[in-house]
Amino acid sequence: MTHPLSASHYSDHASQAKVRIVENVPIAKQTYRLRFDCQEIATRIVPGQFVMIRLADGDDPLLARPFALYDTVLGVSGKPVGLDIVYLVLGKMTTRLAGLLPGTELDVWGPLGNGFSSQESGHLVMVAGGIGQTPFPALAQEAFGRRSYGDPPRSVAAVQRVTLCYGARSSDYLADIDRFEHLGVDVRVSTDDGTAGHKGLVTDLVKGVLSEKKADEQIRIVCCGPEPMMESVAAIAAQSDISCQVSLETPMACGIGICFSCVTRVRDATGEWDYKRTCVDGPVFEASQIEW
Repeated sequence: MTHPLSASHYSDHASQAKVRIVENVPIAKQTYRLRFDCQEIATRIVPGQFVMIRLADGDDPLLARPFALYDTVLGVSGKPVGLDIVYLVLGKMTTRLAGLLPGTELDVWGPLGNGFSSQESGHLVMVAGGIGQTPFPALAQEAFGRRSYGDPPRSVAAVQRVTLCYGARSSDYLADIDRFEHLGVDVRVSTDDGTAGHKGLVTDLVKGVLSEKKADEQIRIVCCGPEPMMESVAAIAAQSDISCQVSLETPMACGIGICFSCVTRVRDATGEWDYKRTCVDGPVFEASQIEW
């Protein structure tokens, strides 16, 4: 019998380190890219996993916060030596984080969570709402076969096409569009106010992409962002019988499965649901398993 607290991705092998900020630069309105060196984590992390970060100079805020891998940073040898994370300034933690200068110390532990699984498909469709684009630069590079992640490097089936459907409040909040386009990603944008791309919901873009599906094309959807948006994308995928994974942005206190503050309802093979910890059973789940 499986132990009720068993999980696929315990944090037994996570590393904890005190790191120094290398860069902390704005890339969009209230949006920053933070870089720090930590070879031990950078070598092992894969797209969709995350790290917990805590300010090292006090206890306000007391708890750490989870931040998804944006991408790893390569050293002169071509090996990963550091990490980039991207964050939106919303609360006390991110407000303080935005004011930190290079050289400031942070407490970091990771890699944590399961990351996106490797599934064969010809067309990878990434759906992001708000700050939900953060897991996707690394995933896109891996899908195109340009970068490998993990130790040992995990095997991933290459794709022919990658599309990003990216929704934000306005054009000011769209981050690193040029980065995705430089990678060869087909970027489709929606904004609430119509200042860039389609005026409306990002789900409209998803429907448009699926309407262009070729008869023999195998599509896979990955999604990250506000929960109502992910629920809608999951429904669209189910209607079209398309595989869909969602990366949940559940608030966490520890990131290692101890506090049970990040539980979400997940269905098993029998159709019954139970609470699962997002930090160790996720954050990536099959969309069809989530009890929305």
